[in-house]
Amino acid sequence: MFNQKTILITGGTGSFGKKFIETLLDKYSVVKKIIIYSRDELKQSLIQKQYPAAEFPQLRFFIGDVRDRERLMQACEGVDIIIHAAAIKQVDTAEYNPTECIRTNVNGAENVIHAALQCGVKDVVALSTDKACAPINLYGATKLVSDKLFAAANNIRGSKEVRFSVVRYGNVMGSRGSVIPFFMEKKCEGVLPITHNEMTRFNISLQDGVNLVMFALSRHLGGEIFVPKIPSYRILDVASAVGSKCEVKVVGIRPGEKLHEEMITGTDSYHTIDLGDCYAILPSVSYTYSEEEYMKHHKAIKVPAGFRYNSATNEKWETVESLRALIVEHIDSTFVA
Repeated sequence: MFNQKTILITGGTGSFGKKFIETLLDKYSVVKKIIIYSRDELKQSLIQKQYPAAEFPQLRFFIGDVRDRERLMQACEGVDIIIHAAAIKQVDTAEYNPTECIRTNVNGAENVIHAALQCGVKDVVALSTDKACAPINLYGATKLVSDKLFAAANNIRGSKEVRFSVVRYGNVMGSRGSVIPFFMEKKCEGVLPITHNEMTRFNISLQDGVNLVMFALSRHLGGEIFVPKIPSYRILDVASAVGSKCEVKVVGIRPGEKLHEEMITGTDSYHTIDLGDCYAILPSVSYTYSEEEYMKHHKAIKVPAGFRYNSATNEKWETVESLRALIVEHIDSTFVA
């Protein structure tokens, strides 16, 4: 899949980008070139120190913003695969700076699509979020628009051999700004602030997020939104796993926040197929493939009408014990509850 291919990662200095780079270098030595495209020169310099040019000549670093179409076009020359991970992701930041969020998350998505079409890119996978499903905040709304743009891009590719797809998943364990590292910082104070006693979230590791992108690249026809089958956790279980002796203080749900997250709505179910380890929401309008062709290609079956994939009604759950094991595995190997 990656043999002598050039891969560009937008937002390549973020949590996902770094894990994706690590995975490529560890498991796919045949990659021709990995281009890290981001606007953060400090983070790029840190990655350069981690992977010296003499030992990792396949790495390239481009300072640039997905808002800048011309610069993105320059970066995409000769690129085979784009992983679009760049976004403004903090819910409160997006609510206070709505235009900036739209420029990055929506206009940036358009620029990625335009660059891919113009530069002969073959495969594009964009990262989404559970907040794009029935969104109630601006961040989720912009990511829903982005998802729609990437799905619809397959209808305007003409004779170009390019496929655009999306992966959508829940909270990434240990990523910047996520709840577990936040609780671990607060643990020393003896009080863990939670928003609501009944709150639930989907949970996925960075590596599983990377694996889902690899799966999408290897299997997509174009237009699918891939949704993994992952466990949920209860926020009280997270608090107990991190600091069982800490006091829990309820501070209330923040603006733009849901009590439970959803990745597939009842309406989505009419366009959703079950691939076994994950689901795929098919494009509602497709001029490239029929639903039957998608199902045959993925060896999939349709989900029942009205099916919902919600963090509160999920069949898979993390326990306090499993959360502690995951913290040791993915966040801090020296962690002690």
